[in-house]
Amino acid sequence: MSKSGDYYMRDRSLHPPAHTPAYKTSVSRSPRYDLISLESSVSEITGPVFGHNDIEPGDNDLIYNHAAADESAIGQRIILHGHVLDEDARPVPNTLVEIWQANASGRYRHKKDSYLAALDPNFGGCGRTLTGADGSYSFRTVKPGAYPWPNGPNDWRPAHIHVSVFGAAWAQRLITQCYFEGDPMIARCPIVQTIPDAGAINGLTAKLDMCATIPFDTLAYRFDVVLRGRRATLFENRPEGS
Repeated sequence: MSKSGDYYMRDRSLHPPAHTPAYKTSVSRSPRYDLISLESSVSEITGPVFGHNDIEPGDNDLIYNHAAADESAIGQRIILHGHVLDEDARPVPNTLVEIWQANASGRYRHKKDSYLAALDPNFGGCGRTLTGADGSYSFRTVKPGAYPWPNGPNDWRPAHIHVSVFGAAWAQRLITQCYFEGDPMIARCPIVQTIPDAGAINGLTAKLDMCATIPFDTLAYRFDVVLRGRRATLFENRPEGS
């Protein structure tokens, strides 16, 4: 562990290059010029502050939070749980965690999703919760299905859940995806395979956790989120990305 106040240098070998032609969208989205640093505005570095009053009971239960009375979402029931930690494995409490995902057949509840899979009327596909004092979070949901996407003639996204973690200011937000241990589609996904380090891919993979399952009811997967916090990499001699 480095001295208090030191910054950890970013290991760029773990991160995919912005321009990866096998992932076709990156060709048009990747920058062509050197990046520049912009000063944050007051509105970006202040509020809002999320509290327990912003979270409704059941917001973290996607099986029921959009379902009609006496109904529930269809699919393999799972618990996705873990901790939000800083770079020294210390818990990050009272942090807003949001997730969104496709349903069990691989379709999002979005008007622009044109996949022909069934749309579950009792599944909204999103939830939110605050981390506890120990940095823990938990969601109950259904395991999402894989779905095709127009990258290649037969490219499919592995089952995945999008995860958003908010910091103490509006501009402090991490968005990532978690995949599921043992999914053979991970190795075939052009997006995942832009990541050059196998360990980094493993870090994006939720692990089956039989100790947290509910017998005869729900499987469980563990996915920890590690933040860089105040030890973020220096950029142009100033902290960025915190």
